[in-house]
Amino acid sequence: MPSLNHIHGHAVMEMMVASEKAYTRDSLKEDILTRFGPDSRFFTCSAEGMTADELINFLEHKGKFVSQGSGFSTHQDKICNH
Repeated sequence: MPSLNHIHGHAVMEMMVASEKAYTRDSLKEDILTRFGPDSRFFTCSAEGMTADELINFLEHKGKFVSQGSGFSTHQDKICNH
């Protein structure tokens, strides 16, 4: 069984900030899978083992997304520093 990449949710948010583009749920998932790989699992300060879809739901629920045009992005100040 291949080892999974364990990526902190902050890495996804940093990717979003660096891209300077608005995402839809589908385009964000596509960028996550391209950048981190389809077998990656994500963790945060309070959750672990999430798929890309689960991470997107988690970040949305935590208020980490900011509306931008017809989609959303995030801001550096939405990324906690612990």
